[in-house]
Amino acid sequence: MLGISRVLTRRLFQAVLVALLVATLCFCLARVLPGDMAYQIGAGRYGADLTTQESVEAVRAELGLDRSPVLAWLSWIGDLARLDLGRSYIHGTPVWRLIGDQLSATLALSAAALAVSCFLGPPLGLLAGLRPGGVLDRTSLGASVLLRAMPPFVVGVLLVIVFAIGLKWLPAAGHTQAGSIVLPALTLGLGLAAVSSRVARSAMVDVANADYFQFALTKGLPVWRVALAHGVRNVGVPIVTHLGMQLVFLVEGVLVVETLFAWPGIGHALTHAVVDRDVPMIQGAALTMAMLFVLFNALVDLAALAIDPRLRK
Repeated sequence: MLGISRVLTRRLFQAVLVALLVATLCFCLARVLPGDMAYQIGAGRYGADLTTQESVEAVRAELGLDRSPVLAWLSWIGDLARLDLGRSYIHGTPVWRLIGDQLSATLALSAAALAVSCFLGPPLGLLAGLRPGGVLDRTSLGASVLLRAMPPFVVGVLLVIVFAIGLKWLPAAGHTQAGSIVLPALTLGLGLAAVSSRVARSAMVDVANADYFQFALTKGLPVWRVALAHGVRNVGVPIVTHLGMQLVFLVEGVLVVETLFAWPGIGHALTHAVVDRDVPMIQGAALTMAMLFVLFNALVDLAALAIDPRLRK
């Protein structure tokens, strides 16, 4: 219990620092973007053709955009301390409600991507680690290097060309059709699997060379049984630990992949909010994604504690 308490306390402190840092950066960046913020908001509300100088000044006065930046920042931090993210400049809807509608889609996509990664990466790594230098080891190494070298949007476009346009098996974008989540989940999951497979391979090589593993083989047990009994759990700790580092790739990839596949998640909403200069929505979406990163890392720490009892000490 002591180890779990330390993990939760550390991650809670990290969440507070991340919230303050992300909130301040979003506030500053939204105000240094080129163009008139009031005009961008008016264009998002009424359309660029219907936006007049009078409507722009009305938006500026309504939202207090002519206030001192310091006062506006202090007001924003005060609202954040009360867990109030404000209302969207474009829709007039509370940001919490908009994020709540989009969070489930982002979590579903993230869970599907992690499932793809766990289904493909570690098993391939374990098999490759049992026969280092073999055909599977060299093939998986080449595939891993190739997948990690390509940005997520390139992987997504290739998957769309093959499975949506060429084979017509899956929808190219959207979220209403059956199987809509498959391509975006593969786009994110393949990149994660590329790394986790190599981590699992290296860990399996170390375990296979250990004395306890070799001793189990001398008793006549099949390799697969020894690997399941002594390899999986020992390999699990470095995989789970490294997964926490790769969650940056997941959080960053959600922004690109949701936009590419028109997936109605937080990343997609953040992209539109930046274009419309919807500052409360930018701050709320970025803050939520940062908190997701902290939450995922906390879950990784707890999983590592569950796998390896030595870490609890």
